[in-house]
Amino acid sequence: MAARTSLLQFAFRTAILQARREAPSVLRTSSNQCLRPSTAARSPPWIQWQHAQIRHHSSPSSNSQVYDFEAIKSFASFPSPDRILIDVREPHEFKPGRIPGSINIPIASQPDALFLGEEEFEDRFGFGKPDKSKEVVFYCKAGVRSSAAAGMAAQAGYTKVGEYRGSWLDWEKKGGEAEK
Repeated sequence: MAARTSLLQFAFRTAILQARREAPSVLRTSSNQCLRPSTAARSPPWIQWQHAQIRHHSSPSSNSQVYDFEAIKSFASFPSPDRILIDVREPHEFKPGRIPGSINIPIASQPDALFLGEEEFEDRFGFGKPDKSKEVVFYCKAGVRSSAAAGMAAQAGYTKVGEYRGSWLDWEKKGGEAEK
């Protein structure tokens, strides 16, 4: 009996050590929350998990062009029929001010917007859906939603996608003109 117990203990310890080596550094819950192992003493990593903040906009979305303040200022001053500047903030954020010439497509409350048909898009937003042959440049308040929108645009079939990573906060900070 003692030999069997020590064999089970050995197997258990070996399994724990292997699990610790293979334990993921971050897990996602069904509600897409990020969790990481707790650093609490004597707690195996799979027992206690803590919320971890992960910023996903630290690198540009695939195939998107990243623009700075000066480029966006030029786009606002000299609009091109081949480029659409899209503010993805919510309407209550958009009302106080926006970059001149931009349109509002709130990505958080309308995540399916770029996947809609032409007629349904126009019914919902009151203007035509951006043509997939034109460049779409996204901005939001701080750059997180614009990055997500750029990724969604690429998934929806847009081939010319851009992001203003500094977004509205950078625009205001650097003295960009606001249109109401």
